[in-house]
Amino acid sequence: MQELRRVRSGILSEKDNLITMHDVLDAQWQLDNHKDEDYMRRVVLPLEKLLCSHPRIVMKDSAVNAVCYGAKIMLPGVLRYEDNIEVNQEIVIMTSKGEAICLAIALMTTAVLSTCDHGIVAKIKRVVMERDTYPRKWGLGPKASRKKLMIKEGLLDSKGRRNEKTPSAWSEEHQGYIEKEIKVEQTMTKRKHESSSEAEVASQTSLKRIKKKKVKRSKEKSFEDIPTVTAELFKEKKKMTRQPSLDSFPRENSLNLHQTLKVTELCDIEVKKKKHKKEKK
Repeated sequence: MQELRRVRSGILSEKDNLITMHDVLDAQWQLDNHKDEDYMRRVVLPLEKLLCSHPRIVMKDSAVNAVCYGAKIMLPGVLRYEDNIEVNQEIVIMTSKGEAICLAIALMTTAVLSTCDHGIVAKIKRVVMERDTYPRKWGLGPKASRKKLMIKEGLLDSKGRRNEKTPSAWSEEHQGYIEKEIKVEQTMTKRKHESSSEAEVASQTSLKRIKKKKVKRSKEKSFEDIPTVTAELFKEKKKMTRQPSLDSFPRENSLNLHQTLKVTELCDIEVKKKKHKKEKK
């Protein structure tokens, strides 16, 4: 193999519009010195050259900037559309001047576009145009301006929701908005209940842990106190076992031996009581 190179990339091939770096230098010199753009426009091709094979939808100039900011491509903003558009097909959204706005995936066919008057036309895949190249035009329509006036007068909330002062005609005209508000309120109440229940469960678990820690500490303290008493008693008991029987002692020391025996008996009784308490726990 003598040579390996890329012959084609998309629509463009090596036989179409090939130039050298000298052509780029000459085009730049022509533009700087003579203010002539023809050579530069022939050398540097626009991005729309790559998208000529895609089906096209033309948008109104008032809807271009909204799409650049990520708004949905709705049917009222469409000016013209091409034939043979199918669902889930990759299309190009463009302006009336031929500038590419974004790549999108079609959600309507040409037959549906011709019959419907509202709905989502396509889903945005990649925005090409920069923001604010066209002026902002959203929020200037008759409904939006009326809504702003009602917010200023206090007939609606600061977020455009219904209020105690809202007229009945507005609620009848905008039943869809009211249903959305009710759904939002329901979801918010559910989230509040869930968060409160989670907080209660967490508080209960924390209280249980604290109680367990307290019980452990009390047990540790009780066990620390027991050995000091029992060790002394057991020492006395051992001493008593080592001592000889009563017959070998004289009568004078017999009283002392009886006292020591009583002490051992008391020691045994205390040990039994503590064992009984542990079993109860």
